[in-house]
Amino acid sequence: MESPLPPAEELALIDRELAQLDARRLYLLTRRDWLLRLLRQPGAVPAGWGPAVSGPPAAWAAGPAKEASAPSAQNVLLTLGAVLLAVAALAFTLVSWGSMGIAGRSAVLAVVTAAALAAPALLLRRGLRSTAESVAAVGLLLTVLDAYALYAVGMPDADGTGYTAGAAAVLAAVWAGYGSALRTLRLPLPAAVVAAQLPLPLAAVALQAGPLGLGWALLVTAALDAALALRVRAAAVPAALLGSAALLLGVVQSWSAESAGRALPPAALLLAVAVLGTVAAWREPRVWPAALVGGVAGVVAVAGVARPELAAGWAVVAHLLVGLPLLAAVRVPALPGAVRRGVAGAGVVVGALGALAAGAAVAPVLVGRLRVLEEVWAATTPAADPYGPGAAAAVALLLAAGAAWWLSRVSSRPEPGVAAVVLGWAALFSAPLLLGLPVAAVFAVQLAVTGAAGVLALRSGGRAAGVAAAGCALAGAVNVSVGALDGRAATFAVWGLLGAGCAAGAAYGPAARWLRSGAAVCAVGYATGLLVAVAAVSDLAVVWWALPVLAVPAAVAVLGPRLGAVRLPAEVTAAVSGVLALALSAGRPGTLALTLALSGVVCAGAAVRPERRVLGWAAGALFAAAAWVRLAEAGVTAPEAYTLPVTVPALAMGFLRRRRDAQASSWTAYGPGLAATLLPSLVAAWADTGWVRPLVLGAAALAVTLAGARYRLQAPLLLGGAVLAAVAVHELAPYVVQVAGALPRWVPPALAGVLLLAVGATYEKRLRDARRLRAAIGRLR
Repeated sequence: MESPLPPAEELALIDRELAQLDARRLYLLTRRDWLLRLLRQPGAVPAGWGPAVSGPPAAWAAGPAKEASAPSAQNVLLTLGAVLLAVAALAFTLVSWGSMGIAGRSAVLAVVTAAALAAPALLLRRGLRSTAESVAAVGLLLTVLDAYALYAVGMPDADGTGYTAGAAAVLAAVWAGYGSALRTLRLPLPAAVVAAQLPLPLAAVALQAGPLGLGWALLVTAALDAALALRVRAAAVPAALLGSAALLLGVVQSWSAESAGRALPPAALLLAVAVLGTVAAWREPRVWPAALVGGVAGVVAVAGVARPELAAGWAVVAHLLVGLPLLAAVRVPALPGAVRRGVAGAGVVVGALGALAAGAAVAPVLVGRLRVLEEVWAATTPAADPYGPGAAAAVALLLAAGAAWWLSRVSSRPEPGVAAVVLGWAALFSAPLLLGLPVAAVFAVQLAVTGAAGVLALRSGGRAAGVAAAGCALAGAVNVSVGALDGRAATFAVWGLLGAGCAAGAAYGPAARWLRSGAAVCAVGYATGLLVAVAAVSDLAVVWWALPVLAVPAAVAVLGPRLGAVRLPAEVTAAVSGVLALALSAGRPGTLALTLALSGVVCAGAAVRPERRVLGWAAGALFAAAAWVRLAEAGVTAPEAYTLPVTVPALAMGFLRRRRDAQASSWTAYGPGLAATLLPSLVAAWADTGWVRPLVLGAAALAVTLAGARYRLQAPLLLGGAVLAAVAVHELAPYVVQVAGALPRWVPPALAGVLLLAVGATYEKRLRDARRLRAAIGRLR
């Protein structure tokens, strides 16, 4: 018979049509039963019904909807029937078996099993496919019970595992033949495939073949499943599972072998796994992961023979030397695409695992440098650890980096290039430490590697590899900077070179802006660190270290226009250096006042430029803070004697400016003068236990607030109101404390809850009020 369709598709089409015919037959039989019941009822046929009517009465059609269709209800009934028969068979075999003689037992089981296996053929002829499936399931279960009964009666002394292996083989063959004879049934063939997985592994266990023998049994079974999977797709699942189990057994045995000779048998098993995986991917492109698993198995097989004779680190190198050449499969056009993909993937997996193992060995060596922070400039750099990873880790990282670089050249993806940069940097940066070179040589090599990474980042044009190089350069700079704190000379040399390199990077115009900005930040940071180191060497008190540190923001302020695109990040970092200077000088009021004044000078000098006029406010605040620190050191308790002579002319100057320029802001005209008196007086009032100062300050703040409201001036209104509120809080605080102490403890939480509820209930209104207030304040001058 000729057909335009492939056999598998034609078979599926026939099965679908048979299923549709079975469903149609079931519907017609149900319809026939309903018509017969209708005809048997006297007077049940309404007038006007004739042969042409093909549906049930309208009232019946409008009745309640059925919760389950006829086929689903049938399947439930058949399943329950099969389960009950299976339970009865189990009970008969396990409980009632001993009450019958040998002949009776054999006759009963033979007759019942034969009937259960023969019935599906008759049922299929009548179109009862679901019933046939259920009865066939019972028949298959009965064959299992027959095997158990044969063992229990005829061979009770036989080895149970060996007998199970033989019985599984026989059952698999019987079920396969039965399923082939009745192809319409769906259960026998899958059951035969499942049973076929047991004979060889169970036989290996019965013969005490050991882990390798069990591995070979699993592998042979997997190979048979793989061959069967070419026709029956369901067999691919047990093939993958058993093949993976054989692989794991081989890997465990290979890695636990104590000599090269003992590693040969596991290597043979692993090579067989490799061959099976490659052949499977060759025949079926969709299972290309089988070639990947096979490639990994081959690497472990070959390198596992040399592993017992090598140290742990060099064993990783051996695996890389065997596995990385698999990457070349991508350039072999003679191989099928699935095999190329799988084998190259195996090379990637081996390279990644090797790089991770080497990186895990190197990381503790680099992190160990943090111990220098426990005692700076102690010159206690330890020698190389004789039990450390040694040069093997660096070699492994270099091999992985080289493979990643080659892969980046033959592929268009950015990931291999990033991996090549990171792995190469890690190998070269850690190599001098792993080799135990002298300290000077270690710093020289690491500075060179860090500089090379920085140059690569600057010249990369912002590509992914350049970003990775920038990260490596930053990590290397931090690590070598921490290591340099072990000695004074090393600190100055390393930090100076890194600072100069960062400055050069910030000045490199073709580089990306974010890279230049980062380099500028690092350059300012290293300059600050060097000045702190210089101050520490000079044996000055810590409070005097602030003066050298202030040279950094001063230099940045002078060089501001020449910094170009990196000006803002450099100035922000310089501001941080200024804050550090203030923190260093905080231990002595006189030094703090001097540092504040010098910081004000730096800000005032920078504010000369139009684009930095905002720094004028910072300069004024710093000058005022310096003056008040000096006054506090002198024991001044009446700040008004020093502030009022400044406030009066400042307010007069502000008044004159407002007369010349009506659009001038009240903050510019009156803000400095009012703040010069109100804020210091407020601080003094909070520390004053009397009543005169708070009263006078409150009255003055009230007058300033009213004047601001009268003339619609923002600065007097807000400054006066804030000071007045602060004075009121200061005066009411003792009474609030007394009242709070007298109230029960549950009252404050209750009041807070009521307040929250009120605010929440009128949230929208409060929000509108806040917006109106903000708009009103914004309209003030």
